[in-house]
Amino acid sequence: MPEVTTPADSTATAPSEPPRRGRALRSMLVSREGSIIGALVVSILAAAVFVDGFASGRNAGFLILDIAAIALIALPMTLVIITGEIDLSVASTLGLTSAVMGQLWVMGLPLETIVPLCVALGAVLGAVNGVLVTVVGLPSLAVTIGTMALYRGLAYVVLGDRAVADFPFSWTGGATAPVPGTSIPWIGVLILGLALAFGVLLHATPLGRSLYAIGNNAEATRFSGVSVRWTKLWLFVATGTVASLAGIFWTLQYGSARADNAFGLELSVVAAVLLGGVSIFGGTGALPGVLGGVLLLGTIRNALRLADVSSDTLSIVTGMLLVVSVVAPNLAARLRSRRKPTGPPGRR
Repeated sequence: MPEVTTPADSTATAPSEPPRRGRALRSMLVSREGSIIGALVVSILAAAVFVDGFASGRNAGFLILDIAAIALIALPMTLVIITGEIDLSVASTLGLTSAVMGQLWVMGLPLETIVPLCVALGAVLGAVNGVLVTVVGLPSLAVTIGTMALYRGLAYVVLGDRAVADFPFSWTGGATAPVPGTSIPWIGVLILGLALAFGVLLHATPLGRSLYAIGNNAEATRFSGVSVRWTKLWLFVATGTVASLAGIFWTLQYGSARADNAFGLELSVVAAVLLGGVSIFGGTGALPGVLGGVLLLGTIRNALRLADVSSDTLSIVTGMLLVVSVVAPNLAARLRSRRKPTGPPGRR
């Protein structure tokens, strides 16, 4: 006679499962984004306790101004890296935009005309990268290393070693002006708005899901009907456009157009994106983690500056964070694979 299992018996022998809320909270805490947010909170608290002047409202405004260009460029860079590509020419695009902006001002054009022209220039520079990668079929790392040198060289051709610093105060002061009643500059509002737009695009639209699919398997995504070539092309255009916006802001923030503006900034941008949990190989990552990475990098650099640490040490710290952000995920993946059981599953 077959054995009959009563509902009471099945309830008694079934493994107990944690509540869904508990599982969601635990997964959030152990995720890369949760780790970054935790590290950010710890860094802010430590800097507020041990570094004089860090916790002031005025310094909060300076911190946002300091990370503004990195935060702006990191938004489209996140999407590019998720697809398995990279753009190392962003700082040179910023510098060339600044040089062209200064030269057009010297020629007598008003800033109301110069700003849209510079934004269009950034879109063209990004399109050059995109065409070389998607149409010609060259690897983005090689292409953008080449255009990084090319765009920076063109910046020196346009402006030379000169510095244009006679922009009207209504523009330079407005670039760093705070929101009335706060110490938060208006550029922070722009960053927040763009972050929301890119976040919705990446996490709440079919296009965003296709970006992850491209990063995981571009060929399979192409066969599913997604135009991988056009998608990547427009991402490079967006990156160049936002980099030119950062160049306009950089020029007005410091009141000086120079060909060497933001030299080496691409290292900080890539470090912030990878630190925020985006895989350098593509296919994984989230925008909240990237914003946390930008704030963490900016907090550390700001605290070290207030502690009178040299700029060389700041570069060392940025490089170390970049190495850690690449090595740590691979190390964690290896540890997880070693912990997985290798024998046959037990009988239930």
